[in-house]
Amino acid sequence: MTDGINNTNEITENVWENFHNWLHCICIVTFDLELGQALETVYPKNIKLTKQEISNICYLAFPDSNSGCMGDTNFIIRLQSSTGKKNLRPEHITYNLQCSTSLQIDGSHYWGFVYFRQVKDITLPRGYFQKSVVILSLLPFNNLYSKISSFIAPEYFHTGEVSLEAACSNINQWPSPVPGVTLNLPLLGSHFKSLIPLQGSYSSDNTYVDNVNLFEILQPVLSHIHLLWELVITSEPIVIMASSPTHCSSMVLALTRIINPLQYCGDYRPYFTIHDSEFKQFTSKMQGPPPVILGVTNPFFAKTLHHWPHTIRLAEDALSPQNKYKLKKTAPTKLIDNTPGVYTAYKSFLQKDKTIIKKIMNGVGSKRPNEVQSALLRRHLLELTQTFMIPLERYIASLMPLQKSISPFKAAPIPLPFNPDDFFATLEQAGPQLTTPIKGDWVGLYRKFFRTPNFKAWFHARYTELMSKLQALHLESLSKADLKKWVQGKPEVEVVDMVIKIKNKINKCKENDIPVSELVKDELTQRLNDILNQLPDDLKNILQVS
Repeated sequence: MTDGINNTNEITENVWENFHNWLHCICIVTFDLELGQALETVYPKNIKLTKQEISNICYLAFPDSNSGCMGDTNFIIRLQSSTGKKNLRPEHITYNLQCSTSLQIDGSHYWGFVYFRQVKDITLPRGYFQKSVVILSLLPFNNLYSKISSFIAPEYFHTGEVSLEAACSNINQWPSPVPGVTLNLPLLGSHFKSLIPLQGSYSSDNTYVDNVNLFEILQPVLSHIHLLWELVITSEPIVIMASSPTHCSSMVLALTRIINPLQYCGDYRPYFTIHDSEFKQFTSKMQGPPPVILGVTNPFFAKTLHHWPHTIRLAEDALSPQNKYKLKKTAPTKLIDNTPGVYTAYKSFLQKDKTIIKKIMNGVGSKRPNEVQSALLRRHLLELTQTFMIPLERYIASLMPLQKSISPFKAAPIPLPFNPDDFFATLEQAGPQLTTPIKGDWVGLYRKFFRTPNFKAWFHARYTELMSKLQALHLESLSKADLKKWVQGKPEVEVVDMVIKIKNKINKCKENDIPVSELVKDELTQRLNDILNQLPDDLKNILQVS
């Protein structure tokens, strides 16, 4: 009987195989008079959410009561998943290898794309209709999923559950998300064209799944953009206070993008409430603020987070071109007032590049299109980040041992250790001054950067690449070695050890852990046979079986 149930569940899972490549589920959250915000239903029906996930989704699905958001409101949320890395499907792992770093899946968080409707309805006990459609996904496709949310939610409010069932069936027919390919995604009689950027490619093209209009969102704080870039690249705690989740979630998302192509690796919550399961952790005065960017709307946070060192308070009409926020030098313990502005006592390491700020502000006067303004700003920030990272990339490459140190009969060498002083010694000849006119204490900024999760994640990725490359070079040397000659006169234990090592390396190659060609894999198999053919039959048979 149990086996039958398991088989049924397995069949149900397989039915939604393609759907789960794109989405985890679609949730409907409603207001219940007794329970408050409550999960009404989930699509597909086989999805199981934990109590904690349900609680976080429900509280994040509605704007805070103080916000007074009438009509329709769209915003983005990010919440912890209970399964973490186990969430990653084979298709997601393949996707991660090809996509740009800012769009990679980490498995530990879901993205939620919320469409909330609040309208007067005298037929309901509270006099209001309040309901949210939440698209939940591991993929951070803010542009694509915000559009889809705005398309299917009104349809659901008009026709009910039948439209969501149809939408899920449509999504289940979509091809896997493949970077670099323009995909045509049919949905409820319409089509969404989408392109997932490949590693290293950026565009403001509206078909891109990820498309943050940096200029539109950051215009009020444009004169402080270099300060904000420093805060983000050094993983400083930042809180965004706004009157609506739409505005705070947009600003949080934009800030995480200003250090592209470097991936922002601090935590970030585009919209955060006092009911969140991590509320105590983020507001603790004992431990101090963690490296996280929080978007909040509840005025209560002005008191709870007044010890945070950096706050951006947005105006009611956050995206109005008239907004220009002043920098307010405040002590961390001072309560933030209600005036829009950037509140921080941070002292920048680098000078502003006033030329780019002037160029973009002149574009406002000449009514240059927002897309062009965004492209200018994105290009400048990209060049600034590359200026900062190129000396580090050069130094990391120098940690690679010389080719002559690689021997097929010894273990693969490991990269040299990272030494900050050795790195600083390279800056005079190959520092940021080669690619930017921006002056300042670059060394001080690097020192601060080395203590951040952004650096740790970048360094881990680069070090892993070096290790992988050394393993590949070692395998290439082993594939060309004369093992027939080597095996002569060797003790059996040494020969057996070499056979086991080559078998393990062949298996790792098959699992794509080491990047070598098919030719090298074939040659390694041949080298294995070269050894085995030199051995007595009884030992050969044992090793072939094992």
